Amino acid sequence: MTTAPAKYPGTPGEVLIAFTKLGVTSFGGPVAHIGYFRQAFVTRLRWVDEPAFADLVALSQFLPGPASSQVVFSIGLIRGGWLGGFAASAGFTLPSAALMLLFAYAAGSLGGPVGLGLLHGLKLVAVAIVAQAVLGMASSLCPDRTRAGIALLALAVVTALGGAACQLVAILLGGCAGALFCKEGAKATTGEVPAVPVSRAAGLLLLIAFAVLLVLPPILLSGPVQSQSLALFEAFYRSGALVFGGGHVVLPLLREAVVTPGWVTADTFLAGYGAAQAVPGPLFTFAAYLGAVTGPAPNGLLGAVIALVAIFLPAMLLVAGALPFWDAFRRRPDAQAAMRGTNAAVVGILAAALYNPVWTSAVVTPMDFAIVAIGFTLLTVWRLSALWVVTAMTAGTMALHLLP
Repeated sequence: MTTAPAKYPGTPGEVLIAFTKLGVTSFGGPVAHIGYFRQAFVTRLRWVDEPAFADLVALSQFLPGPASSQVVFSIGLIRGGWLGGFAASAGFTLPSAALMLLFAYAAGSLGGPVGLGLLHGLKLVAVAIVAQAVLGMASSLCPDRTRAGIALLALAVVTALGGAACQLVAILLGGCAGALFCKEGAKATTGEVPAVPVSRAAGLLLLIAFAVLLVLPPILLSGPVQSQSLALFEAFYRSGALVFGGGHVVLPLLREAVVTPGWVTADTFLAGYGAAQAVPGPLFTFAAYLGAVTGPAPNGLLGAVIALVAIFLPAMLLVAGALPFWDAFRRRPDAQAAMRGTNAAVVGILAAALYNPVWTSAVVTPMDFAIVAIGFTLLTVWRLSALWVVTAMTAGTMALHLLP
């Protein structure tokens, strides 16, 4: 996107407040987070429009790392410049990171009917939020038969094949289909494009920095440098840099990074993973817990900070480095046609995720379906805020778990 003007539409403080609210209320994982973001920044605050939001989601799907956190950083950049990007990431990430750090010290976990009801209620909330996002994005991004067909193709590919790599395949297929079949009406973008403070030269430097930080630490650690701090940074940076799809997909990489070398026991790892399901915000904040409980020093607060920065840093470098080139791509008429197909594919991917894992892991009884239907109606017809719907759905689910 274009080099930023001297002033931005918003301020870092405004961005921090908006994303902190989401950081304490956004339950349900990366797919649900996209729904929360769309409701907050497209529908309610109007910081970005629907096509720009879809472009950011599509870009984040192309890149490795936590997709929702990349969207967060991008919206912060657009709204408040570099400080806005960092404020957005801090606001969205630190609440759940703090909770995971507290859990590392307290070694507690939710249990009993109330705890189980709370966890299950949050899963049902995710179903309603994602369903709302799919409906809203489909109405604007799949308005004709061609794009609806592309969305269905993406849904079929992801549902049939599974795996994070299939999301990338579906987006590539959607882009090719769009370039072939969505040319009618495609024209160069002439409207104002949201600005970010990243030039092409700076973007190249950020991409080079990403590669250097991925390659250099292992080389140093294999030589005379023996630093546990560097080893901890390298393990979490590698996990964040090599995962496609984000969310739960990072867990095997994290387990290999900390359990295999004996830094964290398997039982401790699984306990933290269970607690991570009960907190809002990105699942990648599980890294704060692991950094705190790791065996060799540094651990505790310092270990949590190193692990948290390392796992999110590659995603921030990649998305900031790619943004200046992304706008040039989407401005071309043929690219516009491809982006139409890509955006439709994103809708299909979200619809596939609505089924698996969101629906299949949450809706197991007829009462679950009823609660989801109520929450979806409150969001789409009554247009209540997500916070009220989260409260109502979790309270109702907890009450059902307390019944004999």
